[in-house]
Amino acid sequence: MLQVNYIRENREKVLERLSVRNFKQPELVDEIIKFDEERRQTQTSLDNLSAIANANAKLVGELMRNGKKEEAEAAKTQTATNKEQMKTLSDQLAVVELHLHQALVQLPNLPGELVPAGITPEENEVTYLHGSPAELHADAKPHWELTAKYDIIDFELGTKITGAGFPVYKGKGARLQRALINFFLDRATAAGYREMQVPLMVNEASGFGTGQLPDKEGQMYHSTVDNLYLIPTAEVPVTNLYRDVILKEEELPIKNTAYTPCFRREAGSYGAHVRGLNRLHQFDKVELVQVVHPDTSYAVLEDMSTYVQSLLQDLGLHYRVLRLCGGDMGFTSAMTYDMEVWSAAQQRWLEVSSVSNFEAYQTNRLKLRYKGATGKTQLAHTLNGSALALPRIVAAILENYQSADGIRIPEVLIPYTGFDRID
Repeated sequence: MLQVNYIRENREKVLERLSVRNFKQPELVDEIIKFDEERRQTQTSLDNLSAIANANAKLVGELMRNGKKEEAEAAKTQTATNKEQMKTLSDQLAVVELHLHQALVQLPNLPGELVPAGITPEENEVTYLHGSPAELHADAKPHWELTAKYDIIDFELGTKITGAGFPVYKGKGARLQRALINFFLDRATAAGYREMQVPLMVNEASGFGTGQLPDKEGQMYHSTVDNLYLIPTAEVPVTNLYRDVILKEEELPIKNTAYTPCFRREAGSYGAHVRGLNRLHQFDKVELVQVVHPDTSYAVLEDMSTYVQSLLQDLGLHYRVLRLCGGDMGFTSAMTYDMEVWSAAQQRWLEVSSVSNFEAYQTNRLKLRYKGATGKTQLAHTLNGSALALPRIVAAILENYQSADGIRIPEVLIPYTGFDRID
């Protein structure tokens, strides 16, 4: 979440950047400033009264030692009154701090200076276009027909076992999944990321730390008995490895990668655009997470974008890069690049990665700081990116590499699959 001091000292800029998001509750900014002023005044009164009470308590001892019993009793009475007043002020402080917190968590991150204003995906800015659409044979099919034809992914069987959005991968389909996971992990570790294996369920504190709670409860699977949440992405547990941690400046940047299944309810998702692998409730993904110095986070964002693009290039896919407009960005992001691959069979773009800079929004929630040479602690910046999410990558490979006599495997994957064709 945003830092209160920054909001108070930069009210106009905060409102201007929120307008880039088309944020519908700008009045929250003044509410936060009001609650913060009330909190600071109450805290000052409490501190002053505490100092008086401490002085009175000390005075009682001195008066008793000097035999001034009557004056000591009067000082005791005053101390008791002070303590009652302090209890009242403490209760008031707790209430105003709660109101301040509730207002702060409703405020999204501020868009970076390069983020374009806009509301809809159509207003996103195309920053790069790579390659050209695959030329398919006349009888080309979308991936959901190809998976049935070659018996490599079974959507109906997954529906029988669990429900819609939980496919079963079979034979070469399962091996292609495993090949992509290993390829992405090998490439990430070669690029300096440390591989982590993390829990697939997180507690409320972890969900709050990265911003999924209280914003996205409806999109997460919740184990109510134990009050745990299935992860929507490895970003959540990997970033929370550093919750309540003070790093040394020389430890930055920290670069981690993790493969996990991901779980998303995707409530309200329906229609042709979510058919087959286009939108699932359970899917596999390799994630990148970095914790960096604030001065470098936007350079790191560009590096992460370039890295994700290198994967798409190695897979031989036609793709584009979008800089998301303010209204299409995630709640916690300051700036996001989306990578989309072209589905020649569906004649549409499929999002396969988002790479985001959160600046200090997550680290303020996480209390993730670093200490520099001066000994001063300050908030680090966090970034994350999909490298890559598998379902739409698989869909794009199946559709763009299809021919009349089978589906070719991209050359870089053949050492991982052990076969060069699905037929």
